[in-house]
Amino acid sequence: MSSFSAVTRARLATVLCTAALLCAPVAAARAQSAKPFAALSNSAEALRDSVVAMAKAQIGTRYRRGGEAPDKGFDCSGLVRYVLSALNIGLPRTARQQATVGLALARDTSQLLPGDLLTFGKSKKGVSHIAIYIGDGKYIHASTSAHKVVESTMNPRSSLIKIWRGARRVLALDDSGATVVMAATPKSEPQP
Repeated sequence: MSSFSAVTRARLATVLCTAALLCAPVAAARAQSAKPFAALSNSAEALRDSVVAMAKAQIGTRYRRGGEAPDKGFDCSGLVRYVLSALNIGLPRTARQQATVGLALARDTSQLLPGDLLTFGKSKKGVSHIAIYIGDGKYIHASTSAHKVVESTMNPRSSLIKIWRGARRVLALDDSGATVVMAATPKSEPQP
């Protein structure tokens, strides 16, 4: 019986060594595929959540042309600027100027992330309206027709979506950590 135990032990040792050799490349591959910037990804997600929460808090605030504060009302670009400035992200004042900041995105709803800015406008006039994408095919904007800040859906039959031009990503941080785009107010023109 002792010889059977020795044979069994030898086989067991061979099986364990083979398993260890087979598992080593898998463990190494897992270590390489681990997200080295996961903490940064999580902080970007938290920042996006904060943008959405701040925008949602403004729903119902009255529309006011040139408005930049909840107590006086918002226009579209005033709302966007107010929400992002609350998180220390500076943007220029107008929708047209805001539409030049950050990373340009195509008109592809599958690529949008909460916190992206949606740009709208008739082709000859350029960008004339801007909104904050909040996820799940919804966005928040200061609506002239509703006379207040509202949440809308990206309904293809909507008159606003028909003039949707694209999106801008002012907060970008992918899992590789390769892309960080923070908005900055462009340099002002020299005064005469």
